[in-house]
Amino acid sequence: MRHFIALAAIPALIACADSQPRVETETPEPATAVASEVETAEAFDFSELSDGTYTEDDGHAYIMFSYLHQGYSRPILRWSEFDATVDFDADAPENSTLNVTIPVASIDSMVPAFNDHLKSGDFFEAETYPMITFQSTSLDIDPDGTGTITGDLTIKDVTQSITLDGKLNKIGENRSGADMFGISGTGTLKRSDFNVGAYVPNVGDEVSLMIEVEFQKAE
Repeated sequence: MRHFIALAAIPALIACADSQPRVETETPEPATAVASEVETAEAFDFSELSDGTYTEDDGHAYIMFSYLHQGYSRPILRWSEFDATVDFDADAPENSTLNVTIPVASIDSMVPAFNDHLKSGDFFEAETYPMITFQSTSLDIDPDGTGTITGDLTIKDVTQSITLDGKLNKIGENRSGADMFGISGTGTLKRSDFNVGAYVPNVGDEVSLMIEVEFQKAE
């Protein structure tokens, strides 16, 4: 009986609802709604940086890489030491250059035995080829700070051109008042292209690079 009474009441409730005044609302056009949610990227004023040489802040500088290990995991390794120098051209930022030197022996997997293996003849042959270098050849940067940097990467006396995607994060000053800026970079390469291809394909050939560096104006 209760179910019958409840069912009988439904038409009345619907009728009452229909009798209420309807409030018309305007729905924004899809294009307008989307546009209102998209923030306009802020352009950088490169003139805030003075011409000259900038070097990495060792306390805030990271070059890391990752690869697929037998399909099980993606280890993340880093270089604990490197020197990076930017010769910055404020009038034409695209003419700026980047040079990086990495001591192979500073490779750090956080596993001492693996570090020794990486320095051996199976991989980097640190005693024979003690340095990795990168010298930029072209820079393409947009006003919002995004862009690419292309350069010559040399590992084990093999030089290949690679292109990194980059992002200028911020322009400012350090605590001493010296100009500084910070960048993020990513890229990929095949280690076999540099004669570091041991255990491919069981261990992935493609290496993903991750770079975070703060640069300060050299005194």
